[in-house]
Amino acid sequence: MSYEPIFALFCERVKESIQAGTFAKLTLAKTMGDTEIKNIYFRLVLNEDNTFSISLTTRYKTEEIESIHTLDEALLVLGTYIKNPFLTALLFTTDNDITFKVNKKNAGSIIEQEPTFKNASPVMLEMIEKGIV
Repeated sequence: MSYEPIFALFCERVKESIQAGTFAKLTLAKTMGDTEIKNIYFRLVLNEDNTFSISLTTRYKTEEIESIHTLDEALLVLGTYIKNPFLTALLFTTDNDITFKVNKKNAGSIIEQEPTFKNASPVMLEMIEKGIV
């Protein structure tokens, strides 16, 4: 069984957390082997026109590169890094922590745990205050 359908569910959970105002942060971690790329951080950015974008910060051994995307574009970019080289995506919300994992047999799973963060990200809180979400 392939991990893609489970990753699609994970992406829906990301969208739902933003729409519900519970998004705290998202990161890709746990690479396969020793790779040049170390982490990818996904965070909300509020635009001047009161819309939001996604900042993807890709951390390598020697540098960090930031790129700005729409929500759908950012999720597509994250999808290209699953199993290449990341095995884990962690979504932190104020409701719960949601972990997407891919195992050696290419199967995906989602694990939910108690929330790490009690408050949404500062940008999320500002978006709620301005009525964007």
